[in-house]
Amino acid sequence: MAGHSHAANIKHKKAAIDAKRGKLWSKLSKAIIVAAKMGGGDPDMNPRLRQAVLDAKSVSMPKDNIERAIKKGTGELEGGNVDEIIYEGFGPAGVAVMCDIMTDNRNRTAPEIRKVFEVCGGNLGASNSVAWLFERKGHFVFAASEVDEETLMVAALEAGAEDVRRDGDTLQVLCDPSVYNDVREGLEKANLQPQSSGLTRIPTNTVMVDDIDDARRVLRLMELLDDHDDVQSVSANYLIGEKILAALADEE
Repeated sequence: MAGHSHAANIKHKKAAIDAKRGKLWSKLSKAIIVAAKMGGGDPDMNPRLRQAVLDAKSVSMPKDNIERAIKKGTGELEGGNVDEIIYEGFGPAGVAVMCDIMTDNRNRTAPEIRKVFEVCGGNLGASNSVAWLFERKGHFVFAASEVDEETLMVAALEAGAEDVRRDGDTLQVLCDPSVYNDVREGLEKANLQPQSSGLTRIPTNTVMVDDIDDARRVLRLMELLDDHDDVQSVSANYLIGEKILAALADEE
């Protein structure tokens, strides 16, 4: 029985990994479709598409999947009807949340996202209800243990970045969206490869979540939004105190 149980556990874990990979590839396909739809199917002439393709390759998305997504975006294949939307709302404790959405069915996505907010004690807001609390930035993340901070700072600032900051065990490069591709190319020339990169929203102020029940609900909201097939990225302006984080870790 022990051997059978072990095999079953392996099968279950593999299925979970495959499901997670499939979900990620689906999100990346939508990003490629939208990029190709907006700027054409040539990555050399379309910086947004070039980045989307690089993101897909970084997680071993098959070449056929990438090419098929590009053709959907340019109209060579059916399935390119993907819209880009921003949803805004409030989570528990007044936390502001912004979701970048890519969907082929707005009528399905809107009520699903609204439901996620509601079950976590939040509510979906109107357009521009929280957007003013965030700044759009180019964002590159590096493992601090793998990059020399001074080398990174010199390369990033020379390429046009605004700031290089340490956050825990990572180093983060921020820049204006207008110079995102310049910074990316500058980092590439310096042989500096980020763990992740893209355009994101940085909060201009933060809400301290100092109630453990609110913290649970906020983290659950982030988890459910991240897991939704149509959500490309989520930005929120909360901080959770170390004592509450430690208490939540003890519960796991």
